[in-house]
Order: sequence, then C-alpha cells, then structure tokens
Amino acid sequence: MRSALAVIVVASIAAALPALAKQPETRRQTPTRGLSAAAATNQPAAPAVRSGQLVSQRPQNSSRGRAGRSAAKADNELEGAILAALERGAAAVPANFPDGVGWRLIEDSATGARLGLPEKLVPRTSASRIGSRWSSAQGQIQVETFRLAEATLPVLFEDEKKATRRQVVASVLKTDLFVMSGVQGLKNFFMRAEARGGEVRGMTVLYDQATEGTMERIALAMLAAYTGFPDISAPPPGLRRAVDYGTAVAVTKDGDLVSSARLTDQCRSISVPGLGHAERIAADSVSDLALIRLYGAHNLAPVALTDEGRQSGDLRLIGVDDPLVQNGEGAVSSLPAQIKGSDIEPAPAPGFAGAIAVDARGDFVGMVDLKPPALATANGGSARVTGTLVPLDSIRAFLKAHGVSPALAASAPSEAEQSVVRIICVRN
Repeated sequence: MRSALAVIVVASIAAALPALAKQPETRRQTPTRGLSAAAATNQPAAPAVRSGQLVSQRPQNSSRGRAGRSAAKADNELEGAILAALERGAAAVPANFPDGVGWRLIEDSATGARLGLPEKLVPRTSASRIGSRWSSAQGQIQVETFRLAEATLPVLFEDEKKATRRQVVASVLKTDLFVMSGVQGLKNFFMRAEARGGEVRGMTVLYDQATEGTMERIALAMLAAYTGFPDISAPPPGLRRAVDYGTAVAVTKDGDLVSSARLTDQCRSISVPGLGHAERIAADSVSDLALIRLYGAHNLAPVALTDEGRQSGDLRLIGVDDPLVQNGEGAVSSLPAQIKGSDIEPAPAPGFAGAIAVDARGDFVGMVDLKPPALATANGGSARVTGTLVPLDSIRAFLKAHGVSPALAASAPSEAEQSVVRIICVRN
C-alpha cells in the first residue's frame, strides 16, 4: 500500500482530486487527537523507544502470513521515508509538485512555526484552541498545528501514542523532537513535534486512506519542511509571511508615513496599532520606499529631514522588533550599528524594515532596507538578511515626487523615537 513513495506524477494528483470530492459521509470524521482528549486505556502497550531509534509498532498478529510480510515490508519503506525526511530537513523544498498541490512555505502566526503547506488541497482555514487548522472542502485532508507552553516532550510522545482510535506504526523520539505515523480511525496520520525549553510546537497531518497515493509523499515533504522554532532573521528564499511586522516613520503631522516597499507589498490590509488602518499610496521598488497614508491621524511627531545628519561611522537604528523577538510586545527600541558604504552592519532583526537611522547627535540620516537572504552557497554558507541604508536624499526626492512636504525643523533625539510606529501587513 505504501509503494507509492517512489514518484508521484501530475497524473496521479489529477486522478486523486476527483476522488476527494466523492468520499461518502461516513468517512468525513474529525479524528480525536491526544492533545484534545484523554488517552485511551485499551490500547496495547507500545515497545520502548530509545532516543533517536525508529521502531515499527504494528501489532504482532498482523505480521503472519503473506499479508503480514507485505505489511512489514511497507512499514520498513515508511520508516526509511521518515528517516530520510528528517535527514533532508527544511532546506530541501520539493521542486516537482504539480501546480494543483499549491506547495508554499508559510509561517503560522498562531504557533510561530514554519511549515510547508499544500494550499490548494487544504483551502479552508480556521483557528483551533492551540494552533491553526487547514482542511480540504469535505475534510478528507486535515492539517493542524499546536503550541503547548508547558509540556515535556517524552510525556507528550507517550500520550500521543495512546490517543483514541490511533494505531502507531512507526515512531522516533529524540532529545528535541519526535515523529510518529500510523492510522487514526479511517485516516492515516503523520505527526511531528519539537521542544525548546518548556515549550512544544508541532503539526499533525491526517488524510483519508483512499487518498494515500497522492498524500503520502506530500505528508512526508511537510514532515521535512516543518520547523517549530525557526530563525526569523534567516527566512528561506521566497517565503512571504501571511502577517508581516515592520516599522514606519511619520514625515508629516497628518498621517504621512514612509516605510519599506518590500514589507508593504501585496498587503490585503495595513494597520498601525493604536492609530488605525492605513493604505499604501505609492511605492518605489528601486529605492524600496513606500508612502503610507494613515487616515484620521493628526498631531503625529514627524522626523525632521534636515541636512545635518552624518551618514558615516556609528549609527543608531530606531524601530519596532518583530513580536516573536520581543515576546509579543510592541515597544520601540534602538540598537547600535555601523554604516560601511551603503551596508548596515550588523543587519538588524526582522521588524526593523523601515526603521530609521540617526547619527551620534540624533539627526536622521536614512531608512533601513532589509533585503531577503540569497540562496546558501555551495560551501555551506548560511542565508541571512542583509541591511542597507536608504539615504536621506532618496527619501526627500520620493516624497517630493508624490506631493508630500516633510517636516524640516530640527528634532531632538527623543522626538526621533516618537516618530517611529509599528505597521502590520496582512496578506491573506
């Protein structure tokens, strides 16, 4: 049954999708996971698993005769595929899924995890008590994420193996993660969980057994792509967050803001916490500047675009860190940096796209442009965000082209901090 691990071509996807729409109502059940229900007490005890060891857990009486030998072979293939997925890791993004799958890397705002999602197969989205949920139109395919603030990985591993109507076929437990797979009710399932400190984040993929030929390879790719605690300063190439956080600076009293064009691209809505909704009026992709209009805003503290700043040597960057960096908070912060040519070193963390740079006297000298990482080099170099400075002259020319007259009065260092706000871009 699991021989479809080899190659799934476009035709198999096309053949499987019509079948999804024809599943009888009796198969449209939402299986109960161990995270949301008490563990069943009538399940057979699973064999002990040593750290890092993957073990087949099919009941012994199912391995008798020719059918049993076939099942054992399928289990071995599955175990090998799981180990290969773990070794492959999130860096290997499938390049040969057909367009009908809609594979995309996303960041789950509910848990902070990063995962690969077959968006066209699971178009329905909703929130759960401890994470997010995606599903197909009739529930044959389900994806759930979860985040547990206080949990112990080995204890959760044992609890999940005993979940109601769940038969674990293969599992692996390591010091910082576990993976398990098997059958739950009328569905196959894969589960991955990762721990850091006292927190556990994870994902469960469930799909009807009738869709196995299509879904098993996709589920294994999701298993490989999942990262519970991603480094938000080094997103993979092409990742666009569903909800992005950055910084903008007021340039007039009446709601004209300047921010990053890249940050505010393809936003369905833009908001400024505490001040209201905003709209992107204009953008220049070359200089990475965007003009944001905050309607109904008055008496903002605009930054002064004077010629007194010195664009060299030591700088201070003023912005609002991403909520994941500052545990959900939204405080304005500053950090030291140096300008070398047009490059800012070290590059600031996410959230500082659109932040302002001031010199030692507090005079404004430019805006921070965060560029997405390039692909890692063949020598194993890591992909990192790079920061550059958009100079004052470019900002003034951009504003003039769009009929905005910025403030010119000199501002004190404290006023420069008051001119900075967080902006939130929602893309879906």
